[in-house]
Amino acid sequence: MTHTMTTSTKSAAFTGAAYMVGAGLLFAVINVANTQLTWVYGLKSTTVTFWEYFIALLFSLPWVFRHIRSSFTTSQIPLHILRVALAAGGVQLWVLGFSSGVPLWQMIALIMTSPFFVTIGSRLVLGETVTIARWISLVVGFIGAMIILSPWSDKFSIALLYPLGASFLWAMYSLITKHMTETEDADTLTLYLLLLLTPINAALAFSGGFGIETDIAVVSTEMAIAIVVGVGVLVAVAQYFLVKAYSVADAAYLQPFDYVKQPINIILGFLVYNYLPEGIMWLGTTLIFGASIYLLQSEMKK
Repeated sequence: MTHTMTTSTKSAAFTGAAYMVGAGLLFAVINVANTQLTWVYGLKSTTVTFWEYFIALLFSLPWVFRHIRSSFTTSQIPLHILRVALAAGGVQLWVLGFSSGVPLWQMIALIMTSPFFVTIGSRLVLGETVTIARWISLVVGFIGAMIILSPWSDKFSIALLYPLGASFLWAMYSLITKHMTETEDADTLTLYLLLLLTPINAALAFSGGFGIETDIAVVSTEMAIAIVVGVGVLVAVAQYFLVKAYSVADAAYLQPFDYVKQPINIILGFLVYNYLPEGIMWLGTTLIFGASIYLLQSEMKK
């Protein structure tokens, strides 16, 4: 019996890790595709975001139909709207960063500051105690972020604040989600995210239009549409991989495998666009990554 349980546990651990790494790989490809669509092909970031997540919703409709009866009832509509609006704002700023030409390695490094915003928010919003380990990771991560942003440098660009803003909005989304889990189950939270995200993205894309039109000299419109559809499918599959990962293994165990996406994104950014951190930027990236790992380890011990 014990041997069977141990084998089952190992199998679940391996499966969860494989799904998490797979999701990281897919998101890395999605990031490169979004850079290509917005920065290289010149498509509007709001248009790209709307279509990608609308297509992802279409692939999620079977799940929605299965759960809409059992999970639709809620007394927290305003919080659901606020939560999804924060998620949508984060997505919009994230894709806007790609359209502004922010190097992929900087995008990934700055988005990894999200746990530090969660630490601050957990103290200010939820009233949680911030441990010494959390404060250390917060300070070290902040130093790393300042090195990457370099607001004192001539190379500083407002566009660098887009991924940082996305990190902040996604952190606030996480805090509200944590608060809502006291009264809402996971299916209800997921259902409202899927149902509300597309209308909010549509409202943000309305002024810029929904057409996917490009300069034929760069790429044909048909090719751009095919890439957008492909990315939408990848978003749906990546989200499915995340759900599967968390369904078979603990979140704390899976988190280190999520961090695998940082080096993957750096490698892809170098291979496709010749993007690599330069000089002291390596130090900033290392500080953020190291602080995140340190915070994870301290939380796992607790």
